[in-house]
Amino acid sequence: MHYDVLIIGGGPGGTTAAKELAAGGKRVAIIEDKHWGGTCLNCGCIPTKMLLGATAPLAMLRAQERLRTMKGGIDIDYKALQARVGRFIKGSSQTLAKALTAAGITLYQGYGVIAGKGHVAIRSEAGEEMLTADDIILSCGSSSASFPGLAPDGAAVLDSTGILNLPEVPESLIIVGAGAIGLELGDFFGLMGTKVTIVEAAPHIAPTEDNDIAKELDRTLGKAGRTCIAGVMAKSLVTKDGQAELTLGDGRVLTASKALVAVGRTPNTAGLGCEKAGCALKRRGFVEVDEHLLAAEGVYAIGDVNGLTLLAHAADHQGAYVARRILGQEHGAYVPGPVPSCIYGSTEVMRVGQTAKALLAAGKAVSVSQASLTLNPIAQAAGASGGFVKVVWDGDVIAGIAAVGHGVSHLVTVAQLLMVGGYVPEKLHEVMFGHPTLDEILPAAIRAPRVSVTEA
Repeated sequence: MHYDVLIIGGGPGGTTAAKELAAGGKRVAIIEDKHWGGTCLNCGCIPTKMLLGATAPLAMLRAQERLRTMKGGIDIDYKALQARVGRFIKGSSQTLAKALTAAGITLYQGYGVIAGKGHVAIRSEAGEEMLTADDIILSCGSSSASFPGLAPDGAAVLDSTGILNLPEVPESLIIVGAGAIGLELGDFFGLMGTKVTIVEAAPHIAPTEDNDIAKELDRTLGKAGRTCIAGVMAKSLVTKDGQAELTLGDGRVLTASKALVAVGRTPNTAGLGCEKAGCALKRRGFVEVDEHLLAAEGVYAIGDVNGLTLLAHAADHQGAYVARRILGQEHGAYVPGPVPSCIYGSTEVMRVGQTAKALLAAGKAVSVSQASLTLNPIAQAAGASGGFVKVVWDGDVIAGIAAVGHGVSHLVTVAQLLMVGGYVPEKLHEVMFGHPTLDEILPAAIRAPRVSVTEA
């Protein structure tokens, strides 16, 4: 069977590309080996946010209790919550598959393997089928990474998928890795009553962020009863006598009911055979792409598999670009603009664009302006006014906006639009910000005095 475009991977990037290509008149097929919607919908972004949504009232109650304005209790039915999440994911995945089919896209369930230029083999329980295409899009995503001595064993040591399927809330939990996955799941289980210890090899938690953001996050996690250990390598993590046992590089040994390995992601390129189509792999297995997201003649790689930005919305954005390029509507290089990212939970982190740390490493003259959330009435109303918004300046240009505090993920799109529009202080009069809103903290941070920084 021949198609104009074959897509390997039915996650956000692949499905977005497919819909735009089909709408443009192309004959399109998608190959998916696990579940429609990919990791994001089935075992990543969506289930974790549903869990965090359920525990959000607990965090709000505790904030008001500290102010002595409220008291009481909230009981969460963990099994009922898991069942709700499962129903939602299953229904959303089925709805997505039906929508793709209704758009005229052919769906194949199986493992797609590159068999040569323009050739893809589908391997499934029914056998093997060969398809051909003018263009191929690799959108096969990534999986939980692990390191020697830190591999999930399915017993007490789990990956992010395994921990979502725990039949009961563990009494204690060790999390190795303080990125978004580890911090978000730590927030959920911590609010559910689990004793949580987070271990990070980098100098501070949230290692992709600036130190001041991480320091404030660490402070609020400590107040919430979480233990964060940073700057120490995890040497080994095993199940021993039914418990998770973590040995640190400094000799300390920690034990807990369960452990989560959240040390990043690895691309799903093992066995893909993309080299047969002329693609090259980088050291960690990500597919090498050029400025047009081309991996080889007639082969594009989008989303996690190219390693540029491991976020679902980045895959979606890249998929739309590649679709326009194949349709002849796009000719320039791929330009993502300021990329938004968030860490969710009772205390959140938001960033759009560059960190001060990255700019300083590039030799830029960096300054920072910021505003405290104590100045914001909405943060005060929530009883959670800790944290701040910071603006990172490269000369007189806004290079990044970041925030840490309650609900700051809601600022991410406004921050992105302010950056794209170049809303420096002299231009902010063009925008009327509603009052009272959390958004008001952004112009306050942009207008605040700038301080030159030499480290971040």
